[in-house]
Amino acid sequence: METWLWALEMNWPVVVLCAFLIAGACIDCWELRVPNWLTFGMMASGLILGTMWDGWQGLWASLVLLGLGFLLLWPLYAIGGMGAGDVKMQMGFGAWIGALYGLTEGVWIVVYGFCLAAVVGGALAVVLMIRHGRWRDYRSHTAEILTDLASGGNLESISQRAAQRKPRMVLLPYGLPLCIGFIGYLLLRLWMQSG
Repeated sequence: METWLWALEMNWPVVVLCAFLIAGACIDCWELRVPNWLTFGMMASGLILGTMWDGWQGLWASLVLLGLGFLLLWPLYAIGGMGAGDVKMQMGFGAWIGALYGLTEGVWIVVYGFCLAAVVGGALAVVLMIRHGRWRDYRSHTAEILTDLASGGNLESISQRAAQRKPRMVLLPYGLPLCIGFIGYLLLRLWMQSG
């Protein structure tokens, strides 16, 4: 018990980051959006923390990983595949990881956390398809999305077609897979380091 409390005390910034992520996931599940006050708060506090702990180098690491978070999800946002709040939540995660782990180690944490979130998101999407019994609809939507992407059309037209499909779709609050993927990867990393 003492070891666990000591670990929490020593890793209080990770606990705060996890609280941000859990709040974002809960709000997204409830409202299908992650609010700006939370995402911009994550980004700003990550940048401030990086600067306080490691000066310009910490600020630079937080900024770069904030940008990496944007780059990883922007293509999906640009074609209407997810909301801006999800992108900003990942950017906030990147800012905090830059502050906590620096640039070199932090890049891999953001990338692996993103990959785990994508796997979790895919699994949750399959669960939604089964639950709603709309395999044909989802297959049709997927075919339309792939056709849009393969057509090489401009992002604006692809995004407009995605917006037209959106009311017919069951939406996945992507803040939940992001939260599970990011926290899951941080816990896996802690477990691997302690073993």
